[in-house]
Amino acid sequence: MTANDSFGRLDDDYPAYTMGRATEMLGTTHGFLRAIGEARLITPLRSEGGHRRYSRYQLRIAARARGLVDQGTPIDAACRIVILEDQLEEAQRINAEHHQRPDPPT
Repeated sequence: MTANDSFGRLDDDYPAYTMGRATEMLGTTHGFLRAIGEARLITPLRSEGGHRRYSRYQLRIAARARGLVDQGTPIDAACRIVILEDQLEEAQRINAEHHQRPDPPT
């Protein structure tokens, strides 16, 4: 395996960050990460030893929820808002793709 191959594994979905590192990066607590996991906003992967591991993508989602919580939104509501925002964005993307397709000949 070359160095370039190793870096390819560090994509947005690779669970590279421990809970400790994730809390440092987000400026939050272990309890916050556990709470958003319990609310099913993110589901960290587990190492062979059972430790939580987070991807960059999951940390971006957690940061969005943290921003809402910092503004006074309860954690459960913040998680639901982030989920609904993502669903809306996906629906808008699908709708835009649908409108870009040419109509089939009749």
